[in-house]
Amino acid sequence: MTVVPKERPPLLPERRPIPDFFVCDLMDAAPKGDMASMEHPIFSLSTKPDHRIRRYEHGSTFVEIKPSADGLATVHDRDVLIYCISQLMAALNSGQPVSPVVRFKAYDLLKVTNRMTNGQGYDALKAAFERLSGTRISTNITTGGEEVFETFGLIERAKIVRETRDGRMQEIEVKLSDWVFNAIRHHEVLTLHRDYFRLRKPLERRIYEIARKHCGKKGEWRISLELLQKKCGSASTEKEFRRLVSKIVEEDLRFQHMPDYSVTLESGDMVVFRNRGSVPVPAEDPKTVGVGALNPETYNDARIVAPGWDVYHLEREWRDWITEPPRDPAAAFIGFCRKWYERRGAP
Repeated sequence: MTVVPKERPPLLPERRPIPDFFVCDLMDAAPKGDMASMEHPIFSLSTKPDHRIRRYEHGSTFVEIKPSADGLATVHDRDVLIYCISQLMAALNSGQPVSPVVRFKAYDLLKVTNRMTNGQGYDALKAAFERLSGTRISTNITTGGEEVFETFGLIERAKIVRETRDGRMQEIEVKLSDWVFNAIRHHEVLTLHRDYFRLRKPLERRIYEIARKHCGKKGEWRISLELLQKKCGSASTEKEFRRLVSKIVEEDLRFQHMPDYSVTLESGDMVVFRNRGSVPVPAEDPKTVGVGALNPETYNDARIVAPGWDVYHLEREWRDWITEPPRDPAAAFIGFCRKWYERRGAP
């Protein structure tokens, strides 16, 4: 009798189901990622050491990523940043003072990010700290109304505060870069679905991040396969990237495993994301009819032309000011912000 091998589902098993993401045993916190690194391909998709120097340009914005001898920080290394950002945002939202230095138990991070808590899990965490601190970034991406024209690491340092007799980490102290901390202080973060940590493939995680930032609360968002590959930072050939995305689309059709958004590949190599309803689509009011939600990139551009101003406050002012839907809402909003800053200066 022929034995048919059991097909492996696309999601990792939930090794330690937990009702909430706990922060310092004080309050619950949802996983959060900073918008700048969700937009740009900062992290490597490779599971092997990646020593490529990468530079990406989009309009007037550039980002250059240089690896250390250990290679570029990976998409899975990003779990450390997500955990730290979630802790600090929870404290910030409760009115507590925050700083770039975050102390936590290594076991807690491994547990809530759905990682193994054996020796292999602790070794992988140490390696992640080395890649995160060794990967250097040069960019003019704006976070918190500040343009950064310097080279920095994703984390400044990581220190083992306590260690068990068998060498396992107990408490960790991480100092985030100013770039990441500025994004936290100015609430430039987005909540991630908890199943993000269960996605097996690095490309699935990266595609979800892009969908979460660009589709957001909209019902649907489209992007060409060519541009998606650029945003993912994939080094695959066009043919191979199409095959990889097609496989994800096929599995999502069968298992509906991609969090928050379904993903399909349509004619003309257009990748379409549709909101599953877990991220509520806001009801339209008279001021949004014909204009709709602005693209997250538009908010980033607005911060550049009106540094220091709350772009969401400016958006409310703009929507109250317009008398009819503009032909190009993004350009109209950016123009409004530029004139606002020219007349009023910094707040």
